[in-house]
Amino acid sequence: MKTGKRTYLIIINTFLILAGIYTLFPLLLALSNSFKTNGELLGNVVSLPKQLHFENYIRTLEKMNYLSTLGNTVFTAGISVFIMVLFSGVAGWKLCRTKTKLSNFLYSMFVFSMLIPFSSIMIPLYKVILGFRIENSLLGLSFVYSGLGVSMALFLYHGFVKGIPLELEEAASIDGCRPLQIFFLIVFPLLRPITATICITNILWVWNDFLLPLIVLSDNKKYTLLLSTNTLFGQYSSDWTAILSALILAALPVIVFYAVFQKHIIKGIADGAVKG
Repeated sequence: MKTGKRTYLIIINTFLILAGIYTLFPLLLALSNSFKTNGELLGNVVSLPKQLHFENYIRTLEKMNYLSTLGNTVFTAGISVFIMVLFSGVAGWKLCRTKTKLSNFLYSMFVFSMLIPFSSIMIPLYKVILGFRIENSLLGLSFVYSGLGVSMALFLYHGFVKGIPLELEEAASIDGCRPLQIFFLIVFPLLRPITATICITNILWVWNDFLLPLIVLSDNKKYTLLLSTNTLFGQYSSDWTAILSALILAALPVIVFYAVFQKHIIKGIADGAVKG
């Protein structure tokens, strides 16, 4: 190996290691402090715990009702992504295959909606939620998530469908398949890579979101994991070790989920870029 190339690789690897440490440092700091007492934490944030206090996690599990809020989060993420994939997949395929001014206009509207920041529609969205009487409902929250995420999913499906030969659909139509049969039996199985990407990225989004559940939900029995951590903040004092333990417990399932499916994420994004 040439000296110049070796030096280049050393520089790149060093930069990546430093970037990794910089990215993981807040998580490692939270993990370390979650095993301390409140006195230790307030005394020195960056020091290692003198003794591992696992009772912090036991106290947190009881305070945030972990199993119940975990179930609420899984339900919300699952329903949201299912609705998102179902409607955006069919719509993206139909808009891609229909070459009319109306379909181009509708597709442009979906793409344009991706540019609108959530903060600018937060109050009108809440009024719509009240109008449909879906406030304080996990199912209603799932509908809102699916509505907010469908534009990006449709955009990805629309680009991926362009790479699927139209002849497959024409052959299925000649054999007597109806449009929905063509989609679900012929097209949808070919959309597996981008579907995996859409599912995984949106599950991560829903799981890590705090603001929308805060707006929609008021019953603490229906809180999601991240929203339940808010109950640990007091008006005059806060149990910081319990809060850090709660954040670790909330992040742990999604970290494991991402670690297991990261190959599918990378493959789906790469395939989507090539197909689109």
